[in-house]
Amino acid sequence: MQDDPINKPHAIIVMGVSGCGKSSVGEKLAEALHLAFVEGDALHPASNVEKMSKGIPLTDEDRMPWLDLIGKRMHASLEKGEGIIVSCSALKRIYRERLRAAAGGNLFFIYLEGSKALLTKRMGERKGHFMPVSLLESQLATLEVPTGEQGVVTVDIDDTVDGIAATALRGLSTLGVMV
Repeated sequence: MQDDPINKPHAIIVMGVSGCGKSSVGEKLAEALHLAFVEGDALHPASNVEKMSKGIPLTDEDRMPWLDLIGKRMHASLEKGEGIIVSCSALKRIYRERLRAAAGGNLFFIYLEGSKALLTKRMGERKGHFMPVSLLESQLATLEVPTGEQGVVTVDIDDTVDGIAATALRGLSTLGVMV
């Protein structure tokens, strides 16, 4: 029974482009599952935040140390026998594979999917976030949709935060995650 992944602690990454609701949904899931929530944006080095604030898209080289830090946080949590939820764009498959390897345990992704119009609207309504609406196009161009990847639940964001979180929880339960 020790190797049964269902009974092991798990990490969940709430992923998608800017404006999809990663933080809000991640917090709701953490509350529902009684897990710690880590805001992935808070782990960006100052140089990344500065670039994005100026409307400059991040490169793979910019993102890798950030992804490694997220991976270390997840791994540390799982090693302590604690689950964790992290918000992280995880736009490319190579990023998700890097995160899977770093976590070294049960890692699931909730992919928040929405139309460009809805994402633009939501980004425009945010207050105090460093990511300008102008970078949405770059993120959409970078995004490699995780269709067909194992351990991924896709959730449409055209709903309330509570509705999105409920759909995500149902999706996780179909993957065998204890919810």
